[in-house]
Amino acid sequence: MKTLLKNCKIVNHDKITEGNILINGNIIEDITNEDVYTDNVYDCSGKYVLPGLIDMHSHMREPGFEYKEDITSAGQAAIAGGITTACCMANTKPVIDNAPVAAFIINKSKKDGLFDALPYGAVTKGLKGEELTEMGDLIENGVCGFSDDGYTIMNAEVMRRALEYVRYFDSFISVHAIDTNLQGSGYMNEGRISTINGLNGIPSESESIIIARDIMLARLTKSRVHISHVSSKESVDIIRWGKNEGINVTAEATPHHFTLTDENCLTYDTNYKMSPPLREEEDIEAILQGFKDGTIDCISTDHAPHQDDEKFVEFGLAPVGIIGYQTAVPLTIKKIDEGRLSWTDFAKLMSYNPSKILKKENLGVIAKGRQADIVVIDSDVEYTYTKEINKSKSFNTPFLNKQLKGRAIYTFKNGILVYMA
Repeated sequence: MKTLLKNCKIVNHDKITEGNILINGNIIEDITNEDVYTDNVYDCSGKYVLPGLIDMHSHMREPGFEYKEDITSAGQAAIAGGITTACCMANTKPVIDNAPVAAFIINKSKKDGLFDALPYGAVTKGLKGEELTEMGDLIENGVCGFSDDGYTIMNAEVMRRALEYVRYFDSFISVHAIDTNLQGSGYMNEGRISTINGLNGIPSESESIIIARDIMLARLTKSRVHISHVSSKESVDIIRWGKNEGINVTAEATPHHFTLTDENCLTYDTNYKMSPPLREEEDIEAILQGFKDGTIDCISTDHAPHQDDEKFVEFGLAPVGIIGYQTAVPLTIKKIDEGRLSWTDFAKLMSYNPSKILKKENLGVIAKGRQADIVVIDSDVEYTYTKEINKSKSFNTPFLNKQLKGRAIYTFKNGILVYMA
């Protein structure tokens, strides 16, 4: 079966072109200016057409926490946000520290056919930061990389050995960078707002110290390290130094960390409680500059579903994180409208660069012969993000019932239309 996307404004990481995209099966057969007879035709006039978005950091909760999210509901939310590939963290129950759990997640997402769920394998057994997992076995069973996300590997010797181990598999470790000793009993960014709120603060140095350590360990081991959810100016500066030194480091930042600040916490709304915490305006500026100069490689959502009752508690007792699959597009478009990012930046940060880090050479670009993972985005549509629009099982987001601009209207996975707004 063939499909034609007509009148496309095709956005790749390096340029924007116009044309028609001919899909044959799961492959882009051609990009042409000709009208071609096909079984299905979609007019994309006035819309931006990007390679399917790739989210390098999310939480799908299954197995073990299906009341928050499962692979199927995560897939439904992801494709509604234009995401055709999403990496999920290992803090499930049981932990993804063995091959059968990893295989279960991959196989379920393939059976659903909505998106590709790529699990991270845990670095250490039980996420305890002590004993390394059987990394080779996990690699053979399809994990995309390794992470103890949710926890920091505080023992530098364990982190060194893990980096040495993954080097032999040409894999990488995604780092959750928070010095738990400096974090202490903190709940939000340490500064003026935490003082006003009367809440214990977390200094930004708790993040940058671990990032500096792990970049130095990557240099020592000649291995690959990926820094998750960068939140502070100091962290951006350290990552930039590491790249300038030729160290194999990549990094990501989330839409909430380049959109919101700790001032949002003045309401004590637990949907603003994150890990790492929301910082200040100067940190947002540093992240946006990091995107532009290549210091930060990816936009990732850190989609973290929680049931309403879990968030409806005192700020200090609430779990951290928000859902993010369906808000990544409008929050990024907001920065495009403000002139801080471009559409080619968007394609680079949320498709091309993640495909390179994950070594998914058939993804990340709209071109002849590539896999037909494609998202069509209406950048002008304005809407209220309601519970009816939300496809996740959970609703923990400060953007619920807020006005947003821009959304995915068609998402194609392997050439099949899996979502239409």
